[in-house]
Amino acid sequence: MDDDYRAFADAIAADIAAGVLRPGDRLPTQRRFARDRGIAVSTASRVYGELVRRGLVVGEVGRGTFIRASPPMEPWLAEPSGTPVDLQLNFSVLPGQPARQAASMERLLRPDVLGASLETVGVAGTSAMRELTAQFLARAGWTPSPSQVLFSGNGRQVLAGAISALVPTGERLGVEALTYPLVKAIAGRLGVQLVPLEMDAHGVRPEALAAAGSLRAVYLQPTLHNPLGITMPDERRAEIASTVRGLDLPVIEDAVYAYLAEDVAPLARWIPERTIVVDSMSKRLAPGLTLGFAVVAEAYVERVTAALRSGGWTAPHFAMTAAAAWMSDGTAASLAADKRRDALSRQALMRSRLAGFRVVSDPRCYHCWWELPEPWRAETFLAAAGRQGIAVSPAASFTTGAGHAPNAIRLALSVPPEETLSWALDVLASLARSTPEAAGID
Repeated sequence: MDDDYRAFADAIAADIAAGVLRPGDRLPTQRRFARDRGIAVSTASRVYGELVRRGLVVGEVGRGTFIRASPPMEPWLAEPSGTPVDLQLNFSVLPGQPARQAASMERLLRPDVLGASLETVGVAGTSAMRELTAQFLARAGWTPSPSQVLFSGNGRQVLAGAISALVPTGERLGVEALTYPLVKAIAGRLGVQLVPLEMDAHGVRPEALAAAGSLRAVYLQPTLHNPLGITMPDERRAEIASTVRGLDLPVIEDAVYAYLAEDVAPLARWIPERTIVVDSMSKRLAPGLTLGFAVVAEAYVERVTAALRSGGWTAPHFAMTAAAAWMSDGTAASLAADKRRDALSRQALMRSRLAGFRVVSDPRCYHCWWELPEPWRAETFLAAAGRQGIAVSPAASFTTGAGHAPNAIRLALSVPPEETLSWALDVLASLARSTPEAAGID
């Protein structure tokens, strides 16, 4: 009997491959599908779940289930899309940045410095590196203790280590209903069940945490949330802190975009005793020049250290030495300041080009969330944009579980030159004011 639902899914997959069902076609409701085929509604639900799992269909809130316009995107891989204008990737490298960083590298090539950086180093780094990093990560009245700082190869590895340390296989991790896609991939590999938490305009709702049932930890992005770009206000942070204390929950706080909002204190300022702050150099500098930081509450230091070691997620000593040079001579800080100005400029450009549309973001953010107008659906808009040589990320990439995705896309604004970004946004706005039929999407 378990194979019956797969047989129905295979038949639909065959119709998609043969072109009988085309991108954007709407499937019947699960109840109608069950009635037409003489099967139970529960079996129909498993059929549709299997099609979602295979990446063949996507559900959209209040609209139904549709054939995908393209294979599912994987923006968590952070690799170029191959299209001329990539609005999926979100790593900024400013003009002239390599030359600015090269000046700091000269000292690293001295034989004594290079020789030291070729030696092994553990996840705790050196005492000097911990002190420097603690000062570098400080913001808005929050300064971590050097004893709480650990290092990894990148922020993703820190995230994997934190989840591995806090959530045993088979247990439940609370996440925002729209979340960073890599969390889904990590949870799947670790055998961790993700529990979506209801959000509003200020982030996760405290009552959603209380209603989630038994959780082992919570993963949150309170500052410049990905994909929504929203920032949790202080009042909500205090409420969340009170709630997780009452539930005795540890929090994994993703702060990789927080350097763009240096005046916003991390959630860890409210609950330092139960927070692991995840950060890295990749957004501040470049994806190929990265180092992961973990600021770990004392109660979890041993567990996170063990997880990073056992996962092979230790940082290269040379990466630490290079990062120390950029932090100590001010290069990293000055580049971050320039990127804050760049993000403001790109947000202003986006606002002007997408005026009149429903766009959610923060003026300091390098991405935005676009709620598409009728009659567009996220998957058909994705296909239409792709035909124009523009890659965007559909809402389905960020949804948790098998539920329906919002009719929206995320635009990453940091990669193209501003002239190219302006052109791409104009093209997307023109598409949105048109129809799928006019764009050649049947």
